[in-house]
Amino acid sequence: MKIQEADAKSLLLAHGLPVPSWEVARTAGEARAAAERALTAGAERVVIKAQVLVGGRGKAGGVKLAASADEAERVAGAILGMDIKGITVRKVLVAAAADIVAEFYLAATIDRHAKRVLLLGSAEGGVEIEAVAAEHPEAIVAIHAHPYLGLLDGEARRLAFDMGLGGHWKAAASIARGLYRTMVAFDADLVEINPLAIVRERGPDGAIAERLVCLDAKITLDDSALPRHPELEALRDLDEENPADAAARAEGITFIKLDGTIGCMVNGAGLAMTTMDLVKRAGGEPANFLDIGGGARSERVAAAMRLILEDPKVTAILVNIFGGITRGDEVARGLIEARAQQTRDVPMIVRIVGTNALEAAQLLHEARFVTAASLDEAATKAVGAAAAGAAA
Repeated sequence: MKIQEADAKSLLLAHGLPVPSWEVARTAGEARAAAERALTAGAERVVIKAQVLVGGRGKAGGVKLAASADEAERVAGAILGMDIKGITVRKVLVAAAADIVAEFYLAATIDRHAKRVLLLGSAEGGVEIEAVAAEHPEAIVAIHAHPYLGLLDGEARRLAFDMGLGGHWKAAASIARGLYRTMVAFDADLVEINPLAIVRERGPDGAIAERLVCLDAKITLDDSALPRHPELEALRDLDEENPADAAARAEGITFIKLDGTIGCMVNGAGLAMTTMDLVKRAGGEPANFLDIGGGARSERVAAAMRLILEDPKVTAILVNIFGGITRGDEVARGLIEARAQQTRDVPMIVRIVGTNALEAAQLLHEARFVTAASLDEAATKAVGAAAAGAAA
């Protein structure tokens, strides 16, 4: 689950990381009021940033500066409602503009091969890390956290020095450890600061000093761990969530959209992966990963079919059910119900074995479904149906 920048900053603050203050505005008037407060507190300018879950906001015109409350209101009014990569901007972040001396990149992510948390740092902050990795891989510093002890002090200091933050090594090492704590505490897949910046700030005595702060934040949470953190569910931005993903979650269905033409409905993650592999081996491309789970009743089956058919690229559907907890006849009834509600005619190939498979076969036969005795046969028939549908 991706969360907005403002919410990500809140999680960083919860673990003691230095994040400059900000406000979120949903209207131009709210942005004006937030800008007035920042300017009154001593800011020379404010930055107004579109809150959308995609990159490239600045290039799209979603990040602007303003030197007055009037200008902030105009800028916010222009950004709100803007379309950025297909997403409508519904809120903006307003904060004092930083006097940046230098920008860096720092992130914690999961290295699945090493089975450890990986800290990544670079002196080339403020740009997409993918571009840095492709063009200057030597500019990226990588350090694994200890699987039991976390990010050790020595490793955090080495990361800071290797990133070129020797003059701010204490703050950089503390931030790196805070990133690790944030990741573990919230079961995150990614905690990213880009840029991590050295900024000039005026102190209470009027003196100018440099400080290392987190100017932007991106956090991706592990959906599977959300039951352990029910409070984080409130951070889900429903305005930007794909309607199909929201519908699947509401029905208890695991659903991931892919780019193929053969819709797959399966019970069990391993069986779903095998089904997709056999579709590819037969010459087709799966349109989705869909696991209806154990014990799925006819209502969930019908809901799963609706999810598949919402993809206009689907030209055939392969249903592969192994009845253990899930009863084959319940699945068959759900398929019959779903087909009666179909808004377009898409060929469906069904294989059901296991619990109540004979009852399911009788129901499917009476409803004139195309069935298959084996998964290989089902995959071959589905690929053939998809090809015929594409040719038509």
